[in-house]
Amino acid sequence: MAKDLLEVKNLKTYFDTEDGLIKSVDDISFKIKEGETLAVVGESGCGKSITSMSIMRLIPNPPGKIVGGEIIFEGKDILKYTDAEMMKMRGNQISVIFQEPMTSLNPVFTAGEQIGEAIMLHRNVGEKEARKEAIEALKLVGIPRADEIVDAYPHELSGGMRQRVMIAMAVSCNPKLLIADEPTTALDVTIQAQILDLMRDLKEKLNTSIMLITHDLGVVAEMADYVVVMYAGKIVEEAPVLELFKSPMHPYTIGLLQSKPIINKETNRLYSIPGQVPNPLGMPTGCYFNPRCSKATDKCRQVSPTLIEVKPGHKIACWNCKEGE
Repeated sequence: MAKDLLEVKNLKTYFDTEDGLIKSVDDISFKIKEGETLAVVGESGCGKSITSMSIMRLIPNPPGKIVGGEIIFEGKDILKYTDAEMMKMRGNQISVIFQEPMTSLNPVFTAGEQIGEAIMLHRNVGEKEARKEAIEALKLVGIPRADEIVDAYPHELSGGMRQRVMIAMAVSCNPKLLIADEPTTALDVTIQAQILDLMRDLKEKLNTSIMLITHDLGVVAEMADYVVVMYAGKIVEEAPVLELFKSPMHPYTIGLLQSKPIINKETNRLYSIPGQVPNPLGMPTGCYFNPRCSKATDKCRQVSPTLIEVKPGHKIACWNCKEGE
């Protein structure tokens, strides 16, 4: 049985703003096993990216701060690491593919220079060797003419090529955990499929665990082993991917799955979850989803539910589902 590579315990990341305290990530816990792909899904603003930034300890302080919890990586709490220890870990043991390849690459450095920077830092090699390694990384992610592309600037590359360069940077030091934050955003469907195939191949070749952050349920179905559903900074449901698609239990998860476009559906009208994501400065009492939920009861409006296991590996935070109503 695969061991736990990463365990997040009761993580809380808050932002102290002029208007008040924003609880972007509010007491969440989950695990990622070796060689597993965990998908974190939810609407924009639910705390997915802040969770990944917290794991990398890249939360800007001020105004943000990790105020509680533990992030256990290979048995050690990285929240207790010094800045120097985190610098050694980032890009080496844990890497990130950031959103928007159009803006994440530095326009004044070539692709090879940006990939080589991490290689020189973590492998203690010179520029010549780093350039060779960068070319190999570009070949690994399927870029043709890698020995020419290594000297290209970001503006000379297409969106798909830039995303591949981002992935090459992330995997250049063979990380144990790869955090992919919306890796197919702003790419057309053909390139999206190629990028997902590439990530699957890299996972098999390097035995890398992946934390996939997305709002695209098609990507989740294709890539994930296990799924965590977030809403307003909290986890509302988690389950193995097949179980979640077959038997979703939380009203929010059910709403997300109903929102998918279905080919040959009789009506062209897409389902949308009623209401809006709550203002983080004025969260509702009780369950945060209750203003949008058709099954909400007085208990839902007064008491916040806790995440409990209702089936092996399937957890949910919902009073109605727990009570069988």
